[in-house]
Amino acid sequence: MPKPSTYRRTRFGRRVSRYGLASGSRERAPARCEATAQAAAKRTASPASASGATSGGYGETPARETSTAAQALRSIPQPVNVVAALRPGVYMPRSIGGSAPHPATCRVRPGLGGQDGHGPSHLRFLTLDAMTPHVEPDPQAGAAVKAADRAHVFHSWSAQGLIDPLAVAGAEGSYFWDYDGNRYLDFTSGLVYTNIGYQHPKVVAAVQEQAGKLATFAPAFAIDVRSEAARLIAERTPGDLDKIFFTNGGAEAVENAVRMARLHTGRTKVLSAYRSYHGATSTAINLTGDPRRWASDTASAGVVHFWAPFLYRSPFYATTEAEESARALQHLEDTIAFEGPATIAAIILETVPGTAGIMTPPPGYLAGVREICDKYGIVFILDEVMAGFGRTGKWFAAEHFDVVPDLMTFAKGVNSGYVPLGGVAISAEIAATFDKRPYPGGLTYSGHPLACAAAVATLRVMADEKVVEHAAHIGETVLGPGLRELAERHPSVGEVRGTGVFWALDLVKNKETREPLVPYNAAGEANAPMAAFAAAAKKQGLWPFVNMNRTHAVPACNVSEAEAKEGLAALDAALAVADEHTA
Repeated sequence: MPKPSTYRRTRFGRRVSRYGLASGSRERAPARCEATAQAAAKRTASPASASGATSGGYGETPARETSTAAQALRSIPQPVNVVAALRPGVYMPRSIGGSAPHPATCRVRPGLGGQDGHGPSHLRFLTLDAMTPHVEPDPQAGAAVKAADRAHVFHSWSAQGLIDPLAVAGAEGSYFWDYDGNRYLDFTSGLVYTNIGYQHPKVVAAVQEQAGKLATFAPAFAIDVRSEAARLIAERTPGDLDKIFFTNGGAEAVENAVRMARLHTGRTKVLSAYRSYHGATSTAINLTGDPRRWASDTASAGVVHFWAPFLYRSPFYATTEAEESARALQHLEDTIAFEGPATIAAIILETVPGTAGIMTPPPGYLAGVREICDKYGIVFILDEVMAGFGRTGKWFAAEHFDVVPDLMTFAKGVNSGYVPLGGVAISAEIAATFDKRPYPGGLTYSGHPLACAAAVATLRVMADEKVVEHAAHIGETVLGPGLRELAERHPSVGEVRGTGVFWALDLVKNKETREPLVPYNAAGEANAPMAAFAAAAKKQGLWPFVNMNRTHAVPACNVSEAEAKEGLAALDAALAVADEHTA
């Protein structure tokens, strides 16, 4: 856990981390921030700016005016790159949006030099005391961003005419804020991926440095940062999962893991659980066990679904974890028997199902699945896209169960989502299948240098700052006890489950019957109780993760104790609204 002395407070009272500077020095010399405004004016007037090119890469390429929304958006003050504005030897690892900060809030401090391998030794960082937030509210700018979004952006999983996306002005650590000056504690970690929070300066700097060194290169070549990212990941994976195939995200990782399993075994079928999510690409969406699959289910992808254990809503009428585990394993083996063991290439499971409800498997279940796979020659795939890289208080959730799969998929937390990256960790046996036989798959951006640079920096930060250990500590001492206390006081909370910074509250109408607060896959008026809960949480300054009848508590892995308690207090107030809908 980071030492208390590594944090400071801004003049807005916000917590900002010093992130353990390599030099060890905490001196900060004054700098003249008026230079930022001068740099902006100079850039705007320069020929390079007129052509859309700037030293900071924030210019616009001339294009036709497509809408009034586009015109409004272009009127917003563009970010100022501070690099050119300060004296030589001073470097800013991020840009400053809108107008320049007040001179009294601007400082220069020693930064991440080459001693720790995170950046050139001649670079120094500028730190703004007013970083969170650092500009005045600007509703007009927010309206322009919103208008451009509604005119041109097609959003995922949405009826386009029924959504009203929040215009985000910035983010830092565990918080983000909008153009109206509203600040939110993010209890979603983006989409459960900003494991080290937003805008960690070491990761931002690593991406910037890599962009200056080698911004991109084809995947067929050996690139230092790609090799290092693979090495660092392999160091942390369980067992002999030492070969890494890089993808752009989790769904592609699942696609390729399944392809590897099918080619390795010569079989076709893949078994996956109901109450699961594996991605939105063709095979991954068919493997998914929640309603997002229904519209795209072709029933021809060789996928068979089965029931995984979930004692709170047991499909096996179990009353204990031991019963649930044994009956779930028997159900799985029966399914295999009736499908034909010789036809099944793989079984894929989320180690701890995420979006479906954070249902930690009972003791013995994953070990039992491993034994079944070994018995029938089936490849065992664990999906750690959401649960991996510290989320459960371990580097990978599989460590909790002492289980080693044949293939493991990952994404999200591998680089805190700063640049899209995912992958498959491959066992020695399956990797050997392709020693002399070409693997028939690949991606243009596999192991993209910028994404790999973000991964290297993220993994080093997590190790140096003991982020994984901190996640376990926060779960054991703050989130777990705090959420269970909420369950005791609120009739709407049926069950609390989770570990680390990976928790779910199962909301119910009645604790005795366990009837969900809203029906399965509810929408519109039927979902009104959960919508009211979410609105109440946001009113308290908490951005909640809400899915069906659940709210998840999934903050950044390095969330502070004070921030976690702030989130619990907001949940407490919002649950009072959910309580109004109980029987």
